[in-house]
Amino acid sequence: MHVSVQRKDIQFLPDSSRVVARFFNNGEKRTHELIKRVVALNEDEVHRVLEHTLREFAGRHRNISQIFLNHFKNHKKLIENLEMDASSFTHEEKLLIGSYATMEYSIESAAMFNPSIIEDFDQSFLAKGEKRVIISFRATGEGHLSSIVFRRGILDANNDFHPNKTRNHIDMAKIVRKKSYDKGRFVQKLQEMKISPRYSRTIMDDLPDHFEYHELKAAVDKVLGNGISNDNRLALEEMTWLVDSYYDIEFSRDSDISERVIFPISPSESKGIEDARFVRFTEDDGSTKIYATYTAYDGHTILPKLLSTEDFSTFRIMPMHGKAAQNKNFALFPKKINGKYAVLARVDGVNNYLMYSDRNTLWNEAIKIQEPKHPWEFTQIGNCGAPLWTEEGWLVITHGVGPMRRYCIGASLFDLDDPTTEIGRLSQPLLSPLEEEREGYVPNVVYSCGSMINNGSLVLPYAVSDYSSSYATVEMDELMQALKK
Repeated sequence: MHVSVQRKDIQFLPDSSRVVARFFNNGEKRTHELIKRVVALNEDEVHRVLEHTLREFAGRHRNISQIFLNHFKNHKKLIENLEMDASSFTHEEKLLIGSYATMEYSIESAAMFNPSIIEDFDQSFLAKGEKRVIISFRATGEGHLSSIVFRRGILDANNDFHPNKTRNHIDMAKIVRKKSYDKGRFVQKLQEMKISPRYSRTIMDDLPDHFEYHELKAAVDKVLGNGISNDNRLALEEMTWLVDSYYDIEFSRDSDISERVIFPISPSESKGIEDARFVRFTEDDGSTKIYATYTAYDGHTILPKLLSTEDFSTFRIMPMHGKAAQNKNFALFPKKINGKYAVLARVDGVNNYLMYSDRNTLWNEAIKIQEPKHPWEFTQIGNCGAPLWTEEGWLVITHGVGPMRRYCIGASLFDLDDPTTEIGRLSQPLLSPLEEEREGYVPNVVYSCGSMINNGSLVLPYAVSDYSSSYATVEMDELMQALKK
């Protein structure tokens, strides 16, 4: 049965003018020489070069002087190695050195794709039929380095999207890490994670009652470097994963959401944050929180991660772990099922799996619920975002890969109480690349990381060949009829 899809006439395009001011590490030797050259300048020369730099870049960034100062502080150890006292530098010398330690990076110059849409927390001052939404994108710049950016807007009664103005300045988050950990509570958490005491005791016995992140990380790295068994290695790595779960980032509350970028921070994501799937999660007590699953990539390996927020200003980053926490495509259900968290994932890279857990960061047992069935998905099948609750069952938007590595979008329906039971599945793609959608960074691809149901329709944002994004709508009655048939 053919399902009608209405593509909306809107494009979200990459914009090379959107830049962040990143720390630029030019290497220890070259930085040593640079600092010596700056120190050799007289006061007037320092002032003149700094003023010119501020004049050229101040309008492109919010508080560029503070950015320069922060980046100067990153050179503190290098300055000590030169047997200099960082406090002896004048304020303008610090700013000038900091400017040489800064570079602009265009976060979405190459692509803005793989969107995910959720309902905003704020639904005030809206007309009947309107809904305020937030759309996330995977923004990619030089070197294929990916991050997460946002747009806010309103869907009207006809599900036409009216975007808010995109602001000019881009802010990187302030990094916050819990400074001290209670040893007793930490040991208790290790027991909950079923890490054997014979593995963890070597580390924990040498730590004080209250320890900091760097103390544990240094102790674990020391043991890992001594050649230990795979079981021991996994246990110790899980210990550091547990510490990393207290990792927060914060944005200024007076910045617009379009000015915020979640940029790669930890070593595990040094080459990018990929394909964030946002979901509005309802807790057992009725409260809601936003979660997103994403893939961290360091150039060699991938690691699924979870972030959470209650205001889109502060985010907590939590690495997932467990023997099934591998590969890509994690998507969290919007509520617990039979008292447990549930997630979809493509654990083996080919098939669609379901997992249950008492914790939303620990995943061990995977149940295969779908495998490629139709020719357009013979290469692999996976989800296109968090499952959507309907009275008829869990609606799962899927992706399939067929001949010539063409990505199409499909749909399946699963039982509400037992999502291992497939009620229905489209035999033909719901969305395939049109002729004008085939060209891009990766040709012949339509892909989504999250949709929603609004005003009786499926609202489906999708990427166009890994370059830009758009969205389409599908009448839910027609879609449900096709799935059940």
